[in-house]
Amino acid sequence: MSDVWSQRAEAYRDVPEQREGEDLDRIVEWAAGAETALDVATGAGHVARRLREAGLRVVTADPAPGMKADVICRAEDLPFADGSFDLVVTRIAPHHFDDVAAAVRELARISNELVVVEDTLYVSERVEEAERLRDPTHVRSYSEQEWRSFLEEAGLEVEAVEHFEKRHPFDAWMARAGTPAEDLERVRELLADLIEDDEYVDVKILLKARKRA
Repeated sequence: MSDVWSQRAEAYRDVPEQREGEDLDRIVEWAAGAETALDVATGAGHVARRLREAGLRVVTADPAPGMKADVICRAEDLPFADGSFDLVVTRIAPHHFDDVAAAVRELARISNELVVVEDTLYVSERVEEAERLRDPTHVRSYSEQEWRSFLEEAGLEVEAVEHFEKRHPFDAWMARAGTPAEDLERVRELLADLIEDDEYVDVKILLKARKRA
């Protein structure tokens, strides 16, 4: 998977719905008071950029060398000591993780205070099928209850949950993933109820959790 994402790196650096949004603003708000942060599965580095602009010292991690992170590693295997960062965050990446529960345990272990997670919210098995056809690196999206369970089982207390709508121009969204031409119409058919004015509309879930005393 890391080779695939290295090839896609540049395509994701200037995507408006990735670079901007109220979700990023909220992550910066929730980071208030933190001095250090680890951005896990940083991708194009949009979270790291915003946190650095807010004055935090940020380390980035990603399994794809092409993303040019500070540390090349999987979310399930973070090479940092316990409690190394005030804030550990991952944004719109966990649906690609092989073992999301293990990854969340790592986020909790590395943080000395806060963990912030954002990802695509689970809708239905039709949407999951479409996501996998569009991009075979997609593993699974999760419901709010599943996310609460992952965080709580990792020793975290969920303090806030918010939802944000994201709109993706359909053709550009498909092109970024290199979806085979023979699968395009099937993806469009599966997502028909979620396409408005030729934009795919999905919902991201953003959760703020704190380590239990």
